[in-house]
Amino acid sequence: MALSFSLRLNTLLRSFGLLLLCLSGAGSLAAEPLRVAMSPDYKPLAFMLDGKRVGIEVDNAKEVGKYLGRPIEIVVLKQSDYIAALNDGRADVIMSGYSVTPEREAQVSFADSFMQIGQMAIIVADKAARYAHPRALYQPGVRIAVEPGTTGDAFARDAFQQAQILNYPDPSYAFAALRAGAADIFIHDAPTSWALASSREDQDLMSLYRPLTSENLAWAVRKGNTVLQGQLNAALEHLRANGRLRAIQNYWIPLTVQVR
Repeated sequence: MALSFSLRLNTLLRSFGLLLLCLSGAGSLAAEPLRVAMSPDYKPLAFMLDGKRVGIEVDNAKEVGKYLGRPIEIVVLKQSDYIAALNDGRADVIMSGYSVTPEREAQVSFADSFMQIGQMAIIVADKAARYAHPRALYQPGVRIAVEPGTTGDAFARDAFQQAQILNYPDPSYAFAALRAGAADIFIHDAPTSWALASSREDQDLMSLYRPLTSENLAWAVRKGNTVLQGQLNAALEHLRANGRLRAIQNYWIPLTVQVR
C-alpha cells in the first residue's frame, strides 16, 4: 500500500514538473521580441525625429507589442529586403506603410488593412497653374520621379506611358530633383503628401491632393504564418475598438483620411 502511494506521488510530481516546464517555455516564447521590419524614411508612417524613430507605424508596433505581451525590436531595412527578411528569419512582421498588391500577396500573408491611401502627385508650388487640370499630368514628355519598387513606381509606369520615369531612392531625393528642375512631378503614397501640410522646410512644394489610386496598407508576415497573422488581426481589432488606431493616425496626420 505504501509502495503504491509512493509511486503515485512520484508520478504526480513528475507530471507537475513537466507542466511547470511547459508553462515556463510558453512564458519565454511570449516574451520573445516581435521583430518589426521598417524603413524610417516614410513620413508620417515611419521616420526619424531628433534621433528617434517615430510615426504611425512605430506607434502601431508599440501597441501591438503591448497587446501580444512581447517587446518590440525594430529591424531597419530597405523595402526591397522586407520579404527576404521574413523568409530568412531576420523579421517577423513588416510594419512600414506596406501596400497590399497581388504580387506581394503571392509572397507574404497580410493581416487586415489598417488604413486606406492612394498615390498623389507632388509638384513645386509655383507650377500649380500648369498642373491645375487633371489631364495635365498625362502630357507627353512629363518627367515623373518615382521611388523604385513602390506602388507609385508601378502606377506611374503603367499610367504615364508617354512620360519620362526617373528613379530616386527616397522622397528627399525626389524633392531635391523637383526643386532643381530635374523632375516635374513626384508620384508617391498619400502620407508623403499629408506630411507636406505640416512641414516647414517643404513649403515650396505642394500636393495636388487628387488620389490617383486606391490602396490598402496592411502588416505582412511570412507566407503561411497564420498564427501571427491571426494575432495581428486580433490586435488590430482591439486597437480599432478602443480608439487607439484612430488616435495614432489623428496625431500624425494633419488631414482627414478614410480608415476602414
